Amino acid sequence: MLYALLQSFADSDFPGRHLMDYITFRSGISLAIALLVALFFGRVIIDRLQRRQIGETVRNLGLEGQMKKTGTPTMGGVIIILSILVPCLLMGNLSNIYMILMLVATVWMGAIGFLDDYRKLKYHNKEGLKGKYKITGQVGLGLIVGITMWLSPSVVMRQNVEVIDANSRQVEVIHEPQEEKTPQTTIPFVKNHNFNYEWLTSWMSDKEAAKTLGWIVFVFVVIFVVTAVSNGANLTDGLDGLCAGTSAIIGVALAIMAYLGGNVIYSGYLNIMYIPGTEELAVFAGAFIGALVGFLWYNAFPAQVFMGDTGSLTIGGILAVFAILIRKELLIPLLCLTFFIEDISVMIQVAYFKYTKKRYGEGRRVFKMTPIHHHFQKSAEGADCLLRFPRNPIPESKIVTRFWIVGILLAAITFVTLKIR
Repeated sequence: MLYALLQSFADSDFPGRHLMDYITFRSGISLAIALLVALFFGRVIIDRLQRRQIGETVRNLGLEGQMKKTGTPTMGGVIIILSILVPCLLMGNLSNIYMILMLVATVWMGAIGFLDDYRKLKYHNKEGLKGKYKITGQVGLGLIVGITMWLSPSVVMRQNVEVIDANSRQVEVIHEPQEEKTPQTTIPFVKNHNFNYEWLTSWMSDKEAAKTLGWIVFVFVVIFVVTAVSNGANLTDGLDGLCAGTSAIIGVALAIMAYLGGNVIYSGYLNIMYIPGTEELAVFAGAFIGALVGFLWYNAFPAQVFMGDTGSLTIGGILAVFAILIRKELLIPLLCLTFFIEDISVMIQVAYFKYTKKRYGEGRRVFKMTPIHHHFQKSAEGADCLLRFPRNPIPESKIVTRFWIVGILLAAITFVTLKIR
């Protein structure tokens, strides 16, 4: 709204009328507003949650300091959502299709998470919203994003091409002059870093049908990515500051990628596709990062509030959709490896337990406890599992800090892959 207001003064002598033309300025202001909203309204929301006795129900799983968290206000994800929406509505270009999709993703996943937390509190159990309803909501968001990218004329890209100068023999990267509507994405370790989903259907003789089927494959990939990342973030939310801090690191990496991919000069230097309009996502990313940092003020160990599914499902959905919009979804397994390890640890634990119970009549475990961050909290003494390292429990704050360090390393490696081919 503020962006649109100042744009109306573009042709006047109004002081600062051109500041809104700079993505970096709007991104910085967006971050600052989100941080201030989280810090100020966060305290208000926490107090209100405490007065309404909206506290976490904790099961005794034998983890150090676990039972002290009983009664800590939950549903703090409302703070994150509010801190994202306010600066985006003020500083964002609300006519930009990418900004619209990100706002839809935020509200959509926030609503699913809110319903889940509400049911947990209302019925005093840990079940919440049934899994099939969560999956339905995640699939619904994937369909909205995938089909919009398929059908919207505003979602286009310009192919990056390497040209060899005849005289100097130096390689120069240029972008095709024409904008294309094609389901391409960035993939590491290959020339030009591009992968087209239509290549999977190129065996079809009917080219139009092959193109349509290529987009359908892309939509299914979108659904899978949204579901996997959202659930991964949900599982990662188990220690104070773990999900918020890790997600903020991923958010910084995606913000840089969005800015570079939306700038024809920088995208040429990195030899990645140029996607007009995605630079606006840097404004959203600024709000996202500011909201998470502000939330960490209250969520860092020992936490004064938990984000609940309202926050974790929203964060996962935001990261997934953001990566998809800037055509970096195939980099997600590396950038969000922490989330996937959390996912996989639970799958391995459940599968091995069921297998051993069927074969030996008694279920056995691979890890001391899952998701895997809890594995590091438990002592190996008396634990009946295959993986007993570390033998002594690690303090919660140290586990969180180490996960953050791993997240920074993964972000750095992800950027390195853009220059390796």
